[in-house]
Amino acid sequence: MTRDVLNYLNDHNEDLMKKWNDFLSIPSVSTDSTHKQNILEAAEFLKSYLSELGFENVTQMETPGHPLIYAEYTQAGTEAPTVLFYGHYDVQPVDPIDQWKSDPFKPEIRDGRLYARGSSDDKGQVFMHLAVFEAFIKTEGKLPINVKVCIEGEEEIGSENLYDILHTKKDLFAADFAVISDSGMVAKNQPTILYGLKGFTGIEITVKGPDHDLHSGMYGGAIKNPIMALTQILASMKNKDEVITVEGFYDDVEPLSDEERKLIKNVQGEDYQTTTGVTETASETGYTAKEHTMARPTFEINGMYGGYQGEGTKTIIPSSATAKITCRLVPGQDPEKIQNLLEKHVYHHAPTGVKVNVKKEKLSAKAYKVEPDHPLIQKAAASYTKAFGKETVYVRMGGSIPVVEWMEAIYDIPIVLLGFGTPEDRIHSPNESFPLDSFKKGMETLVYYWDSLRKK
Repeated sequence: MTRDVLNYLNDHNEDLMKKWNDFLSIPSVSTDSTHKQNILEAAEFLKSYLSELGFENVTQMETPGHPLIYAEYTQAGTEAPTVLFYGHYDVQPVDPIDQWKSDPFKPEIRDGRLYARGSSDDKGQVFMHLAVFEAFIKTEGKLPINVKVCIEGEEEIGSENLYDILHTKKDLFAADFAVISDSGMVAKNQPTILYGLKGFTGIEITVKGPDHDLHSGMYGGAIKNPIMALTQILASMKNKDEVITVEGFYDDVEPLSDEERKLIKNVQGEDYQTTTGVTETASETGYTAKEHTMARPTFEINGMYGGYQGEGTKTIIPSSATAKITCRLVPGQDPEKIQNLLEKHVYHHAPTGVKVNVKKEKLSAKAYKVEPDHPLIQKAAASYTKAFGKETVYVRMGGSIPVVEWMEAIYDIPIVLLGFGTPEDRIHSPNESFPLDSFKKGMETLVYYWDSLRKK
């Protein structure tokens, strides 16, 4: 049966590529209000495609922001499992536009890759699922599984309205498990099971000194410099061994087991020095760089500003300084608790002579992890291996996908992360692209996976 489905994808490749290009050509940038009409165009594209495939109850759910597309397919029968498929149709801004080698919304193929904004994140991976649904329906007359579709238009701006929709319409979105393709593989053509994600939270620290900038010659030595005070606070939060020194920060961290360390060791991931340009890696004492990025919590200063930023010198004591901090969390850690610990530490270590304020970021998420030996995960791994011809590796990712934690909390179902991107895709950056190999083999993986879940 799967041979007919795969043949359909191959025989109709030209038509599918055209349809994919049409989708990518819509500049559905969610953060820019000038693209509101384009957002609606992308939503309409999805509604039209799903309706064409025979999905039922195809609905554009309005939100205070951008609409969410819902649809369902129930023709596989009551004995077949139901999957909740999640993706997003919004994309990042293209700036800086002068660094693109081709128009970000006119897809172009170069050296085996399709270049366009959203080609990898996440329009390309969403489209792969729709194309596979089409192939099954056109060849077998129906899908082997029942499907509920949830494709939102606000992922790139924090999915501000998604949680409320999933929570208030819990029965509508209820399923046996969820599949999300909004991630990637550790290397091109290296099938990768992502069985864990980090949570995250953050704070913003503002230090205020004088009520206006001061002449550094007249007041230096008498007035506390807010930038210096801020750096003293920040320096107290992590030591030279890359250990976070905030009291209680590690209290709820689940230890990294020997079995997981073996899984991580087997991953032939990127060479950080080559891909980032640094001279050496820096990880928590007792852990490798891969172990730290995948499975240990982190503390990072994302931005810091205050004082004069222009050319040359301006001899002042600035009136204020600010730092933005985020932490990636692991299973066991609660984002709200971590925010409170960070806040307590900041106020405790604040120098005299300045006023300190801590602002807690609204968007936080807990970490997620599913056991690698779960049957749904094992079937996904086998499908990857069959399509790519290489043994699948298992990893936990240093990034966060809030919807994963929300789905687990609301529905208590397994979540399978079937990602096909590669480290070279340059998502969120100029010249985003997606390998045509991944497009083809990714769809093949999905064909094998859905087939493995059909009621025999």
